[in-house]
Amino acid sequence: MASRPANVFGIESSLGGKAWRWRGGNMDLASGAAGLEDDIVTQLLLARGVPREDVERQRVPSLRTFLPDPSHFRDMDAAAERIAQAVLTDEAVTVYGDYDVDGATSAALLIRLLRMFGREARYYIPDRLLEGYGPSGEALVRIAGEGSSLIVTVDCGAMAHEALAMAHEAGADVIVVDHHKCAAELPVAAALVNPNRLDESEIGIAHSHLAAVGVAFLLAVATVRVLRQRGYFRQRPEPDLFALLDLVALGTVADVAALHGLNRALVAQGLKVMARRENIGMAALIDASRINRPPNCSDLGFALGPRINAGGRVGEATLGVRLLTSEDPAEAADIAAQLSRLNDERRAIEAAVQEAAEMQVAAQHNRAVLVLAGRGWHPGVIGIVAGRIKEKAGKPALVIALDADEAGNGKGSGRSIAGVDLGAAIIAAREAGLLVAGGGHAMAAGLTIAPDKLDALADWLDAKLGAAVTAAMTRQALLLDLALAPGGLTPRLVATLDSAGPFGMGWPGPRVAIGPVRLVKADLVGADHVRLIARGDDGASFKAIAFRAAGSDMGQALLHGAQGRRLWLAGRARIDDWGSRPQAELHLDDAAWAD
Repeated sequence: MASRPANVFGIESSLGGKAWRWRGGNMDLASGAAGLEDDIVTQLLLARGVPREDVERQRVPSLRTFLPDPSHFRDMDAAAERIAQAVLTDEAVTVYGDYDVDGATSAALLIRLLRMFGREARYYIPDRLLEGYGPSGEALVRIAGEGSSLIVTVDCGAMAHEALAMAHEAGADVIVVDHHKCAAELPVAAALVNPNRLDESEIGIAHSHLAAVGVAFLLAVATVRVLRQRGYFRQRPEPDLFALLDLVALGTVADVAALHGLNRALVAQGLKVMARRENIGMAALIDASRINRPPNCSDLGFALGPRINAGGRVGEATLGVRLLTSEDPAEAADIAAQLSRLNDERRAIEAAVQEAAEMQVAAQHNRAVLVLAGRGWHPGVIGIVAGRIKEKAGKPALVIALDADEAGNGKGSGRSIAGVDLGAAIIAAREAGLLVAGGGHAMAAGLTIAPDKLDALADWLDAKLGAAVTAAMTRQALLLDLALAPGGLTPRLVATLDSAGPFGMGWPGPRVAIGPVRLVKADLVGADHVRLIARGDDGASFKAIAFRAAGSDMGQALLHGAQGRRLWLAGRARIDDWGSRPQAELHLDDAAWAD
């Protein structure tokens, strides 16, 4: 039996209740420990599972080295041929998207692609509250009746058997571009492109972590190849598909897709495209988010993405696609401002739902999956609340808005932890008759449920996922990449660490431990952020902040119990550029007593 890795600094239970362990090799710069045969970036890559022989390719992820031949994916060639046919014959095409960021960016990508071919596509985004997730048969039939002979669904459709059958009977061809879990029996479609098909090829399966917008980009590559073979570009320039990568980056990061392999290359290159501000709508979104520098991954996940999502959650579902396809700077600025206002409204609604949901958590402390439900909860924010509660509880959470549809059923959204496939469990629960509808992927799921099935669902999830949740929670530890004295926290170090990015789900940002330190100052900022000034034994001092931590055990200890005691602080090294010159600071994840 393999021995458990040694705890960093002997910390078995920090102020946050976690053991501290090295993610990979020991990079303790404070004491000159081992692991320095390689540069820091190489060590970070190795710690994230990169084989030594692949380090150079991973150091600067590019599409040239990561992009697969799209033809390896099931139905990709059929989908590309059908879209090419529509371009050549000038058919009416409608893109049917989802109302979240992945859906909006996927739809915008295909609309912009067809525009590059000299064709304009229509789009349809369902209303979250009135129509719910996924293609509606009635909507597809209506779209076909309005003249669209080809409908492309993006970020939805993989499980829409009834709806796609209705579209087929109405005479429309439907191409499904999705990444959600599939059943063994696929719906009728002209093509269904989804790396999570159960019959997918080996290369396709290797790319099952793609967001829908990544799948849409591969379809764009395949379609250009077909049109090139048919001579479409003899009299016109080929489109620059790289110009679409800002959309791919935004959708991938906002959908919390794993940032390894192709996704990492797509996001790395997409951030470069985004910095050029060539997409008028994207530039307006950046300006509305008050970002005055090239955006980074954190901006996509916490500033740009939530604004696009706000339209689908509490406003008008089409706003995101309208913004990201706009060619009018004034229109784009107006939509971006409207999305910012809706995002503020979303935050207030979210806070109220989260407070109500958290009141139910204590009564379910023995549950493997928290199943929290309430009447009057806004369905547009339940996914965000589920994510917040999952982070606090360290276990999967489902948040359900009761009587959210005309039949009195509840609409739920779930978020999971690493090692627990919630999407597969929800599909199995639907097949077991516990749900009206449901699906998703490993880390997130959605469902529709009759209120009288809530307790049965919670019991079923306990039995289904109990062992996996217990094992995943047992493995939870705070993983560290680097330890250093306070004087080592510099802007140069931050730049070096960032060069191993982009970071996100599946490719975690470097976490550093700094210390030992004593706190010079600890106070509250805003409602519940804890701000610190710490000084080390080397005489160097730095700023740190623990977001939304005031009510936690760690936050209370830092505010009231750390005076005179030495600590280790652990978190993400960031740049504070508010002052006259940039300084490095620490965004705190955890803390532990040093003596």
